Amino acid sequence: MSDWNQQVIEEFRSHGGRVGGQFEGAPLLLLHHVGRRSGADRLSPMMYQQVGDAYAVFASKAGAPDNPDWYHNLLAHPDVSVEVGDGDTVDTVPVRARELPAEERDPVWETQKQRYPGFADYEAKTSRTIPVMLLERR
Repeated sequence: MSDWNQQVIEEFRSHGGRVGGQFEGAPLLLLHHVGRRSGADRLSPMMYQQVGDAYAVFASKAGAPDNPDWYHNLLAHPDVSVEVGDGDTVDTVPVRARELPAEERDPVWETQKQRYPGFADYEAKTSRTIPVMLLERR
């Protein structure tokens, strides 16, 4: 895990799910997932959008031409957990991941781009459709 990710994780956990810097004020979660080839436990901080009782996460990889590793890990091992905070405490929630088909993805993706224009920049950098994964409580 990168030092940068470790710093975000530590700040997240010590401040009830809130962090500063580029993520200040943004909804952030910690995704616990399993490596599809290694079987190793992984932990990735990422922005999310609340969709009902579920969490939508975006495989943008900052507009890179390929999807992030965590996306492939979720396809291989969809039963995972997330840490989410309310500013006071952090809870661990078991979830099941599923990729949203276009008719469900598009409105969620458009909302994310409106709220956080950086996601529109990521979309403009790549020719791939950025997947949206929905993490639904188990």
